Amino acid sequence: MVQKQPTRPRGRPREYDPDRALVRATESFWRAGFSGTSLDDLSAATGMNRPSLYGAFGDKRELYLATLERYVETARADMAAALSDELPLALGVQRVYSGALDLYFASPETPLGCFLIGTAATEAACDSQVRATLGSGLRELTRAFERRFRSAREVGELAADADPALLAELAGAVLHSLALRSRAGDPRPALEAFARGAVRFLCGPTLGKRPKSRRRPR
Repeated sequence: MVQKQPTRPRGRPREYDPDRALVRATESFWRAGFSGTSLDDLSAATGMNRPSLYGAFGDKRELYLATLERYVETARADMAAALSDELPLALGVQRVYSGALDLYFASPETPLGCFLIGTAATEAACDSQVRATLGSGLRELTRAFERRFRSAREVGELAADADPALLAELAGAVLHSLALRSRAGDPRPALEAFARGAVRFLCGPTLGKRPKSRRRPR
């Protein structure tokens, strides 16, 4: 009697790791954009065949939306860590810009800039969900800046008449400029100098001062 070979289960592979797959898919979309990335590209990048991709993420658009959401979540966490109240305001803002440039220049030969801005801005024109994700992602980053500027004003790191909302919009505009200019080919040293000048402008004469203690007297 000849034994039948066990049937290989269909769908996602046993070693399937959704976060790892999203990282690899992000890299593909980041290089070529949504329209320029094929399902074959995504299959090769993730090591998953088409049925597995469909089973795990749906179609290409749903996979792209998942990569955008993951990128925004990661950026939110990175911003929160960089803009900790335990650090001087200027140092925190500088850490945001330095961390962004590390990401944008992860491949020095072909700097890719910001994944969200670099890929979603194009698709947002004809896809309302991508547009909503792009808009909410950018607003979240601005709110993170605003929260830190407001906190800095409360403890005297900024002047009492400083406008946290306006400063946050300006800080976000600097971040967007770094994203676009890195992808456009501006050299990193020039962008680092621009970022340092922006920090001095945004944080004013309190540059480098530590925030006052928030502990209440006993």
